[in-house]
Formats: sequence, C-alpha cells, structure tokens
Amino acid sequence: MAAGESRRWGADNKLLAPIEGRPMIRNTAEAVLKSAVRPLLVVTGHDADGIARALEGLPVSFHPAPDFADGMSASLKAGIAAVPAHCDAALICLGDMPFVSAATFDRLAEAYEGQAALFPTYRGQRGNPVVLSRALFGAIRNLSGDKGARELLRSIPDQVAEIAVDDPGTLRDVDRPDALRDTLRS
Repeated sequence: MAAGESRRWGADNKLLAPIEGRPMIRNTAEAVLKSAVRPLLVVTGHDADGIARALEGLPVSFHPAPDFADGMSASLKAGIAAVPAHCDAALICLGDMPFVSAATFDRLAEAYEGQAALFPTYRGQRGNPVVLSRALFGAIRNLSGDKGARELLRSIPDQVAEIAVDDPGTLRDVDRPDALRDTLRS
C-alpha cells in the first residue's frame, strides 16, 4: 500500500525518502519481489506519479485508490478489489515498512492455511505484513475512514493466527523523518 499522504512526515512523500540511495517504496517492493509472493499489486493515491517513477522497471501493477484521502480503508479496499480471482488471500504490505525481509514474506505465505488472518510476531509482538483471507474481502469492502481491518479482526479473534518470525523489520514502520534517521543508525 502506497497511497497515503504521509501527513506525519511533513511536506515530502516519505515513500520517496532515500534509504541506501533508493526510495523507501522501492526497497519495500524489491524485498517482496525477492520472495515467492506474486503478483505484486501497488495501491497508489497521493503522488501516484512519484511512486510509479520510483518503481520503474519492476514487475508490479498499479491500482489507484481515488478516494485515498479518506484514509487507510480506501487503500485497503482498492488493493483487495485488485486481487486476482485465483488468489485465496492477500499479503498486505505497507510501503513504509522497508525493513521486512523476503524470508518473512515467504514464511507467511507458506504458513497460511486458510485462517481469516495471519500475523507475524517478533519477540511476542504482533507486526506486519498481514495475510488476509478472501473470506474477509466482502467485509473489507465495507470499511471506512482512516483505519484498516484491525476492528474487523478484533471481532473474530479465534480466526486470527500468529507465527513467530526472527525479523525485527515486522515492527519497524517509518512514520516520521526521525524514525528513518534512528533506523539507519541502529
């Protein structure tokens, strides 16, 4: 998901901020592409042209969220609407989490067994990305506002699973410039 306005970041689009010389969103996409997870669908909204330029040459498809300013639910709904019919689930990756390893994406895909949702945990703390079952897609289409599927998943705790991963990147999102600076120092 790369449609947000980066309000907490400031004037610039955080997804275009450089990490080791490449835009943050490109780091995220390249990590996914090193895994077996396919296809890679990129939801765009704010600065769609900048995101497309940052991902130029990568085997991704772009899916606009015209109402992206309504919040995270708009991005999630646009992404879910684009999932091909042959896919049983969607692995929801956040563009501002460029430190998740390809091995984690593969581990989540391999561990998915039809649960409504599957989260990675690192040292007991739930992180991202999350696998969402096609069985939830209808309910996701009814979401609104600046929230994802969290409330929906809280209503079905017995259908949500977790898998431990050895990847601190599942907890490292970059919402503010100081978070990126702190991350690069660690």
